[in-house]
Amino acid sequence: MKKLFSIILISLFTVYFSQSNACTNFLITKGASADGSVMISYNADSHLLYGELYHWPAADWPSGSMLDIYEWDTGKFLGQIPQVSHTYNVVGNMNEHQVAIGETTYGGRSELQHQKGAIMDYGSLIYIALQRSKTAREAIKVMTDLVQKYGYYSEGESFSVSDKNEAWIFEMIGKGEGEKGAVWVARKIPDGYICGHANQARITTFPLSDSENCMYSKDVISFARKKGLYVGDDKDFSFSDTYAPVDFEGARFCEIRVWSMFKDTNKNMSQYFNYAKGNVEHAKSFSDGRKNPNKYATNRMPLWIKPDKKITVQNMTDFMRDHLEGTPLDMRKDVGAGPFELPYRWRHLTWKITSDGSKELNKLFKKYKTDTLEFCNERATATQQTGFTFVAQSRSWLPDEIGGIIWFGVDDAASTVYTPIYSASYKVPETYAVGNGKMMEWSDNSAFWTFNQVSNFAYLAYNRIHPEIDKKQHQLEKSYQNKVKAIDAGAKLLYKTDKKAALDFITDFSVNNANNLVYQWKDFYHYLFMKYMDGNVKTPNPGHLNPHLSQPGYSEDFYRRIVKDTGEKLLVK
Repeated sequence: MKKLFSIILISLFTVYFSQSNACTNFLITKGASADGSVMISYNADSHLLYGELYHWPAADWPSGSMLDIYEWDTGKFLGQIPQVSHTYNVVGNMNEHQVAIGETTYGGRSELQHQKGAIMDYGSLIYIALQRSKTAREAIKVMTDLVQKYGYYSEGESFSVSDKNEAWIFEMIGKGEGEKGAVWVARKIPDGYICGHANQARITTFPLSDSENCMYSKDVISFARKKGLYVGDDKDFSFSDTYAPVDFEGARFCEIRVWSMFKDTNKNMSQYFNYAKGNVEHAKSFSDGRKNPNKYATNRMPLWIKPDKKITVQNMTDFMRDHLEGTPLDMRKDVGAGPFELPYRWRHLTWKITSDGSKELNKLFKKYKTDTLEFCNERATATQQTGFTFVAQSRSWLPDEIGGIIWFGVDDAASTVYTPIYSASYKVPETYAVGNGKMMEWSDNSAFWTFNQVSNFAYLAYNRIHPEIDKKQHQLEKSYQNKVKAIDAGAKLLYKTDKKAALDFITDFSVNNANNLVYQWKDFYHYLFMKYMDGNVKTPNPGHLNPHLSQPGYSEDFYRRIVKDTGEKLLVK
């Protein structure tokens, strides 16, 4: 098993390559969910991330066993740590005890990002903790103990950590060269509330005497003082504003994803839109009258909010599909969307133009007194470079072996279908398995390549093709949610008399349902390709040799844009 674990680590090192500053997590407590489950979600985004479903089976380890640690970003061997006597079954980012962990990298102060001799990177922390923890609190302890003993190798990181009863946001940053370990804070989301993080540290001030709801490293404040990063009373110390101050990019590219989910659940979030657009204020005093000697941001969003309505699994999957629709930053509504209202922009995230003397832009260059201006593409929750995405659902009213489900998808969340995988499953579907294809290796029965075929074809004529994808994915997901109710009931009956039979039952369902989804999606791609190829739209014409053919061209608005750009060049005379 030691060799197996090492092989998996090495084979997956590209999973997190170039993934920094690219992921989104949302957290839902029991009291905020429609069915009383705890949920966390995760879009794992990277242009080099090949989406697949990891699996570590439960195992017993002989005394003296060692575990090899490889950095997730590079596959570099970092060292070894002692293995524990027993590790738990892990499917994706969730284990058999319904513990789930997600992450987003925020980086933070550059001088704290590396320390000599450290061997615990954030990816290893996640998957080791899942193999060793029965609760969210235990997972946080495992992770922080490992960092304290072996050092922290990565940049600043935010984690979502959940179990069947609690959801925690947990943020960590290293101590830099000449130090060992990390400083960190973990806060339990109050029941009935929701939270999120997206590549920007979000924990500000925190209670210093509430160990039931807040945990932190003993030197989290004193270390900042020693480094000259903070002055003032302990009670006014903000983790995020000290170790990862929010700037334009932190708000516009990161916090806006959290804001967009928040505004879909709470009618009072419009007051934070100016902040989410990147307008970060640093007033001399806070709204409560406290002075601001550390120049903290003074118009930030709250860490968590109470939703106006209960959140369902379907709500969660749809949150992950957001492109800022219905906001002033709606990605479908500017010229960059092209004639088919595409809510994606090909990277880079920012770009520059220099003055060319044109009247249209001259006002801008004069206003900012420069010859070069930098602009940005929006960074929405749903993005083309997602490798895998999930909603982890922990349900306290069921035995652990039945209660944990990871609703899993690959590729762009807006075009994928989330299939339910019970987290106690002892096998994963072949179509999603590690090794079935790679980023530069085609596999015809790979879920990743199948879903990419559909999404990338849809990008060519998005407002025509994507509505069909949206309808199909929601039909399938609704059917899976109904199936899960039946599988739960059957598994509960089996569990009372034959635990192994119950595990067989949920494993078979998880594997077969996911594999069948991929086969259905391949057929769906064939249908879409035939209907929409060559810019045409073809529909059945029963009793005739050829189908109905329509050629809708572009919208009138886009034709007007063409004329504004070309003048008389294309005029028919």
